Amino acid sequence: MGYVRFSDPDGNRRSGEMTDGSITADGETFDSDAVEFLSPAKPTKIVCAASNYRGGFNDPSEYPDEPILFVKTPNSLSGHRRTVTLPAAEDVFFEGELAVVIGERCRNIDTSDAMSVVEGYTCANDLSDRTVENMVRRKAFDGAAPLGPAVVSPENVSSESTIETRINGETFQSSTLSELVFSVPELIADISQFQTLEPGDVILTGSPPGMAPLSDGDEFEVEIEGVGTLTHDVSL
Repeated sequence: MGYVRFSDPDGNRRSGEMTDGSITADGETFDSDAVEFLSPAKPTKIVCAASNYRGGFNDPSEYPDEPILFVKTPNSLSGHRRTVTLPAAEDVFFEGELAVVIGERCRNIDTSDAMSVVEGYTCANDLSDRTVENMVRRKAFDGAAPLGPAVVSPENVSSESTIETRINGETFQSSTLSELVFSVPELIADISQFQTLEPGDVILTGSPPGMAPLSDGDEFEVEIEGVGTLTHDVSL
């Protein structure tokens, strides 16, 4: 079961709980195939960790001393089964990731308390336009942060949960959350030292090795054990 946001067949924006392909909202039940999914979170900001999987380094001595962070803006949001228009015909890379949705306002929180402010987890694609150097243009174009399909309880996920990314059915990324250099609590604690995290804010936790460029018409999937599978296609 997970929290979703969607447009119903009449175009009304709703929120509800999704279980086994059915969505319940305000006493009504919808087939998930009959709705248009929206981003399950409404953040004021999307804080992203770069180079946060151990497999991206040759030796542990290369791990960063603190998280390498950047920010995406809310216009970057997209949802499950939506089409993302790529800003360039080549070198727009996918990066499958675990997304953390914040449930309570926090500032200067300790690592030991950090999970208390987490609403849940969802799947994400941190799209990156590598044809440009400017980080805002590269990381914050419209649709550059698809999320979904649902926000699920952190209890569904462990450090051994697998993450796998597929393009047109072919696996490109495969790892486990135990490979994170900085854990979810460590990321929350670090970010909260300099930014107030608000309810709905999203933290992207980094992507394992294997990211690659997308082409017109590709179908992207990222599946995280205990969370679900985010699917979307891309066009030029």
